[in-house]
Amino acid sequence: MNLFAGIDGGQSSTVAVIGDESGRILARGTGGPADEVGVAAGSTRLEDALRGALEDARQQAQLPSVSRFVAVVAGISGYDGRVYGRAPELPADRVLLMHDTPIAHAGALCGMPGVIAIAGTGSVVYGRNDAGASWTLGGWGYLFGDEGSAFSIARDALAALMRARDEGDASLLTAERAACAFFEVTSLRALAHAFYKSGISRDRLASFAPAALRFGALRAIADGGADRLVLLVRQAIGLGAPPRVALVGGLFNDARFRERVRGGVLGAVAGAEVVEPRYEPAAGALLLAYREAGLDVKELRS
Repeated sequence: MNLFAGIDGGQSSTVAVIGDESGRILARGTGGPADEVGVAAGSTRLEDALRGALEDARQQAQLPSVSRFVAVVAGISGYDGRVYGRAPELPADRVLLMHDTPIAHAGALCGMPGVIAIAGTGSVVYGRNDAGASWTLGGWGYLFGDEGSAFSIARDALAALMRARDEGDASLLTAERAACAFFEVTSLRALAHAFYKSGISRDRLASFAPAALRFGALRAIADGGADRLVLLVRQAIGLGAPPRVALVGGLFNDARFRERVRGGVLGAVAGAEVVEPRYEPAAGALLLAYREAGLDVKELRS
């Protein structure tokens, strides 16, 4: 049996799916975070994440430990064409590393042209037209942008709580207590110190976003991020991507956030349609792995 794999290497976790040559998904596995932000030259973070997720999927599929893949495509958060730590060695004849936006696009739109807005730990908008031209908007990372991402919402919500603390504003005390309890710290200052000293990771900080969204006083932060994503989607369509849009990422599980982006796109772009993502990003990577091997697989099945 010829084996293929797609991997989605994210900032919080990594997912791998294994398929046979017919497009049948055999198993799904998970691993740790794969992004290389701030890693040292000898770091094995990326390799550990990719190999760990692929190995987990292999075990789930009950495949032999010596199994080899015809092609593996891995989309990695923040990937810019080079590996900063140790280059991953995977048991495959062909291994292709790329940014995670094309695999999310391939999965969500099943290879069709259009636009995806990703709102997970980070955020980015990616569009592609019929001719294969593509545009990446946003995605500047947690320091310079990523508006509408879980990290930016959590960061800005915590910053608002810290400003309220400085100003003696008691209206956000309940949210402040919730934040301290969430991170198991005694104060906002202890929370800030823990983050700067790497006691709280970026993905852990981002995980506070859903809790922050429960407080009405902090919803404006998420609304602003949603509006920014709408603007970028509109820009991608203006550059030439068809007005077919899919919303990808865990933040869209929040109904209000999702509706603000969906409604904003439909209201801003004539003829736009917002469609449900067909497959997860790892499955999109699997579709690209088939293409890398010269196979015309367009549909996946369990």
